[in-house]
Amino acid sequence: MAERAQRRVDPAVAEVRRAVRAALASLPAAYRAAPLLVACSGGADSLALAAATLAVRDKRDVHAAVVDHGLQEGSAELAAATADRLIGMGAIASVHRVRVDGPGGMEAAARRARYLALRAARPHPDAPVLLGHTLDDQAETVLLGLGRGSGPRSLAGMREWDPPWLRPFLGVRRSVTAAACAAWGLPVWDDPHNVDPRFTRVRLRHEVLPLLEEVLSGGVAAALARTAAQLREDVDTLDALAATLLAEIREGDALRVEPLTAAAPALRRRVLRSWLLGSSVTTLTDTQLRAADLLAGQGPDRGGVALPGGLELVRERGRLFLRPVRWHSG
Repeated sequence: MAERAQRRVDPAVAEVRRAVRAALASLPAAYRAAPLLVACSGGADSLALAAATLAVRDKRDVHAAVVDHGLQEGSAELAAATADRLIGMGAIASVHRVRVDGPGGMEAAARRARYLALRAARPHPDAPVLLGHTLDDQAETVLLGLGRGSGPRSLAGMREWDPPWLRPFLGVRRSVTAAACAAWGLPVWDDPHNVDPRFTRVRLRHEVLPLLEEVLSGGVAAALARTAAQLREDVDTLDALAATLLAEIREGDALRVEPLTAAAPALRRRVLRSWLLGSSVTTLTDTQLRAADLLAGQGPDRGGVALPGGLELVRERGRLFLRPVRWHSG
């Protein structure tokens, strides 16, 4: 009887449940044992994520956060209705109103505000935050990175597990989450921003990817997601090698130049990037990183590279170190 009932489970429902179950099982032990927080906007991806999580985990451990960005009329009512629906499904849900402002445009500001709110809403220090990003979102992310020339780290896309963020649906198509919600009878909210051509990601979704699918005879989104997975393996390997080398050549607040210059360029730049960003350099462009690499590899001693954060990279007596830009020798 149980086997016949299982065979009747809608395929989309089965797929999203399987994805969530596998993602939770892969977590480190401390995170696996902690209560969960599901980020839910009321859209198909996040509603399917919440429903699947409630299906595979004790409901007493499932918390949900609805972030109200306040960017559209009626957003507070919509957020409250979504939280009520999640409570009706068995989750412990709450609404978090945020203020969207700051540099980088509305998309970037909303993302910053949302992630800060989700961190604050975690019910436990080890609670993973489940996000509803799908394979289609991953494909869009890879295309954005490719178009911006952001390098392999960006082309590697989003990670399934990037503490505290857990993305169980990176192998699941957006059409599957919509079908799962339909099978569950869950009413889905379609965010008008998701069809607003002012946003680059929207145009990628509705114009660029469909054209690529047509020209290349399909399978583009899945291929982009596979590319991201392959690049993540390469990036992880290089990052591990860079961390080992950095530990070997660090001397207090400085780096020894000789073993750094002997390293392959890709490894050397990773070491420099990690060290600089961990040493009060606020941001780092590819141009700045390559200037730092040139100084490390060729000198001259006492030459300086100005970096964000009011700092200057200096090479002197076989060492690299940072100092304030307006520093003067005695």
